[in-house]
Amino acid sequence: MHRSGMDNWDEIRTAYHVAKAGTVSGAAAEMGVHHATVIRHVDALEARLGTKLFQRHARGYTPTEAGLDLLQVARATDEQFAQLVNRIKGQGETVSGELVVTSLTSFSPFLTPVLTRFQKLHPELIVRYLTGSRLFRLEYGEAHVAIRAGAPPDQPDNVVQKFATEKIALYASREYIGEMGMPEGEEELTRHRFVAYDMKDTRAPFDRWLRAHMPESAITFRVSDNRALLDAVLAGAGLGFITIEQARRHGDLVEVLAPRPEWSAQLWLVTHVDLHRTVKVQSFLNYLKGEMKRIDTLYKAESWAG
Repeated sequence: MHRSGMDNWDEIRTAYHVAKAGTVSGAAAEMGVHHATVIRHVDALEARLGTKLFQRHARGYTPTEAGLDLLQVARATDEQFAQLVNRIKGQGETVSGELVVTSLTSFSPFLTPVLTRFQKLHPELIVRYLTGSRLFRLEYGEAHVAIRAGAPPDQPDNVVQKFATEKIALYASREYIGEMGMPEGEEELTRHRFVAYDMKDTRAPFDRWLRAHMPESAITFRVSDNRALLDAVLAGAGLGFITIEQARRHGDLVEVLAPRPEWSAQLWLVTHVDLHRTVKVQSFLNYLKGEMKRIDTLYKAESWAG
């Protein structure tokens, strides 16, 4: 069934503020969001309804007849919503409901215990921990907190904080070393088998290093995610790049090459500006940063450097 425009209250509310302010910048300032969000919401709402809600001109935005009709309903709804918000706030804001966190699978050995301890402090919390390479869209409420690797995320309306550096080394299983021997330096690596990602255009810096320094034929076992890569190295399929935090938990792994700065991955904490200051998100961010500092001290920054 086709969804009506009223199912998309964020977009309608944005259009209402544009009509009140008369400009995109005025609406953005009133709502406390980036002007790109305002434009995106208005464009999406017009596309959904199949009609223009505003006439664009040099001085700003003027509602069309259809726009005035929609905005009359929006004004009444906005007033009712404001009354509801005031009632809810009177009850006090707590750390409860869902907390949705997303990261790469490789960060799970650290983050899963942290989330579990945080949940024990807040028993009413439901944790949804979503791992994988997909970038969840914070602007659409798909996650409260994202931990992302690589270049600084640059999506509008996101609050981005430097979090940690994920240190990565080259490992093999004891079984593999027993069968093939320990490489004596980088020059001997060409006679060994490697486990790596199946995608040649991966953003992982260690994978780019591998493909630049080793022949493609040396990558004999190819996987689609971090967990499968770890399992393949543990099974003796070949040498593979693994985070120190993951390797620490598996005594059967042998370090072949020590971590290098060019293999490491910068990690970022990403939240949406609309949720960043909520009690739930701030409580979790503060707890997460505290846990990272505790781990740094415990392991003397062998695995992580914030």
